[in-house]
Amino acid sequence: MAGKRSSFSGTIGFVLAAAGSAVGLGNIWRFPYLAAKDGGGLFLLVYLILAVTFGFTLLTTELAIGRKTRRSSLSAYRRLNPRFKNLGILALIIPMVILPYYSAVGGWVMKYTVAYLTGNGAETATDGYFNNFISSETEPLIYTILFMAATAYVVYRGVNKGIESSSKILMPILLLMIVGIAIFSMTFEYTSDDGVTRSGLDGLKVFVIPDFTDLTLDKLSITIMDAIGQLFFSLSVATGIMITYGSYVKSEDNLIKSINKIEIFDTLVAFLAGMMIIPVVFVFMGQEGMNHSGPGLMFICLPKIFSSMGTVGTVLGAVFFTMVLFAALTSAISMMEGIVASFIDKFGYSRRKSTAIEFVICAVVGVLVCLGYNILYFELPLPNGVTAQILDLLDYISNNMLMPLLALLTCVLVGWITKPKKIIDEITLNGEPFTRKGLYVVMVKYIAPILLMLLLFKSVGVF
Repeated sequence: MAGKRSSFSGTIGFVLAAAGSAVGLGNIWRFPYLAAKDGGGLFLLVYLILAVTFGFTLLTTELAIGRKTRRSSLSAYRRLNPRFKNLGILALIIPMVILPYYSAVGGWVMKYTVAYLTGNGAETATDGYFNNFISSETEPLIYTILFMAATAYVVYRGVNKGIESSSKILMPILLLMIVGIAIFSMTFEYTSDDGVTRSGLDGLKVFVIPDFTDLTLDKLSITIMDAIGQLFFSLSVATGIMITYGSYVKSEDNLIKSINKIEIFDTLVAFLAGMMIIPVVFVFMGQEGMNHSGPGLMFICLPKIFSSMGTVGTVLGAVFFTMVLFAALTSAISMMEGIVASFIDKFGYSRRKSTAIEFVICAVVGVLVCLGYNILYFELPLPNGVTAQILDLLDYISNNMLMPLLALLTCVLVGWITKPKKIIDEITLNGEPFTRKGLYVVMVKYIAPILLMLLLFKSVGVF
């Protein structure tokens, strides 16, 4: 079905939508944990360097491919080079694998948000609450479908009325919530039963001050690999999302300025996520609390902390989980949009039909993910040391294997087949100066592929 392609109305809408895609659960529960695990300020330093080099390269490449081809990921790679058309299929598969289990986790967040907003937040801190919830056979299914339905509704409304409009509302609210909680976390003090008093500023020091104690080349390499892996979440690259969003950017818009703003916004939010979570966890649990990540941090550790704060904790928990729900929705919307746009471009389906098809596919797999904690429960050891069930298995396949592979092959395509000049010409289409052009060429041809190969080898257990 040919027709005029939708586009963002301006730079602000595009940047907020792209930032909303990146600001998700990975930033909120993964970034703080990695920062604490990998030496605090050392991880931040490595992450920042990689963000303006490695992350910049992948983000620039994908946005430029999208705007140049005016197609979503499934069709964009074919237009760039027909021999690499299968990369489009890979770029479609990745969000289709991620979205169902991401929606299941989004359903968990929705459950906790409802609990806190209805005055039942204290119940979430009781022992076994989280495990009892996810292992039940009906309630997780209901919340997962509700989360998917909210996501599908925004995508169905389209680029301007749906994605851009929701981003302009949700992102400012989300940012205000994150800043507010971060300020509260840094100013909070708590005296434990053994008489030890810790403040949020003490936790902030753990987060931002580099710890070079017993630093070895092996530990540094682990930090680098962790930071690279986090950048996939922080910038929403290697999922086809940024190619799709790039295809909605008008030719006259300054792509370089947009890329710079996305980099700054995403890095700022990732940093604020650390400021929001690490200080308050450190205040109540000390250094031991820094070992929590993922669901354990979000759904077990933090509710217990909120409960110990009394009325203040109830309010803080309500704000926190509402914020996390907004963050989860903005990321899920971008993933579904990438899939829906591919259906529209490749098969000529209407937006309504494409959204309905993806909703059904996502719902079916999402149901299997939920049942993976009860009826379909199994345990499978993975090369990364995790004993997996369905959700962990899908997460491992997408994040540890498919995303690094797609990013690697994209660098090979742009760096050595079509050549970087094609991307540079698109970036400088309107005569804008590309001050990092030399850096981009070196990164996309040499450094990024090497780093991605190392990450891929590490992910599959080669070393």
